[in-house]
Amino acid sequence: MSDTVGAVVIGRNEGERLIRCLESLKGRVSPIVYVDSGSTDGSPDRARALGAEVVPLDMSAPFTAARARNIGFARLQELLPDLGFVQFVDGDCEIVEGWLEAARARLLSRSELAAVCGRRRERYPEASIYNALCDLEWDTPIGDTTACGGDSMMRVRAFSEVGGFNPELIAGEEPELCFRLRARGYTIERLDHEMTLHDAAMSAFHQWWKRNVRSGHAFAEGAHLHGDSPERYFVRETKRIVAFGAALPAAAVLGALPTLGLSLGLLGAYPILFARVYARTRSRGVSEKVALAYAAAMAIVKFPELEGFLKFHRERRRGTRSKIIEYK
Repeated sequence: MSDTVGAVVIGRNEGERLIRCLESLKGRVSPIVYVDSGSTDGSPDRARALGAEVVPLDMSAPFTAARARNIGFARLQELLPDLGFVQFVDGDCEIVEGWLEAARARLLSRSELAAVCGRRRERYPEASIYNALCDLEWDTPIGDTTACGGDSMMRVRAFSEVGGFNPELIAGEEPELCFRLRARGYTIERLDHEMTLHDAAMSAFHQWWKRNVRSGHAFAEGAHLHGDSPERYFVRETKRIVAFGAALPAAAVLGALPTLGLSLGLLGAYPILFARVYARTRSRGVSEKVALAYAAAMAIVKFPELEGFLKFHRERRRGTRSKIIEYK
């Protein structure tokens, strides 16, 4: 394997966001493969004009981001068989100056590293409180970690060893891949470096809700796949979904009559959680407005996650696969 970096971009109807994404890669990595998922805005032609290799995704099969990335990676290897590293990036993101060089250097310095990611920022955090919540959510600790997101640079050898992304997952494909990489002895690291600017374009509560329904589905499916592993993958997360999204409110309401209303005191867990998250978030220097919104979101997030959790298990019992959950 060489130390060459290629890129895989996935998208659908991203418009100017895709142009910014490809321009941030042009002349800095090669090849660049763009996998298009049925765009109707001329994205494939605009990508070709910028020098990208365009692969139209077969939309007769169920779409997943994982399948699109795997197909893009396969084409990348056809174009450059001795490729060393691959930068995955979503079409609504722009690579920040200096990231590609920093990521490549770090992977070259640590042979056990399978993937590195950096700081993903929201391009317009002031546009809506939901965009601001995304920006805060992505500010995760620096150093060795358990997973990366959709934007990351990966070692081709490691990615190939584990068979790439699980193409059937409609969400949570990145941490699931990282779980398998870690099981093979590789590590994942988040660098103290700006990586991408992301345009969430999230302006309404229902979008935030659907985004977290998707997360609940990912937790449920992940626990189903790997919950018996020594690290009990996503088992803790699913238990918290059931506890705060269903068991606690059910116990409070159903026990109200026999306990003369005393059981309703269980609902005090939510304002307590709100207060703790708010204090912790403010201690990080986050503005009062965003801290209040984040605390409120964390106090109720188990309810949309429960919807996703139940959706996964309902479809599994029926023997069917869930369709992708989109919030845009």
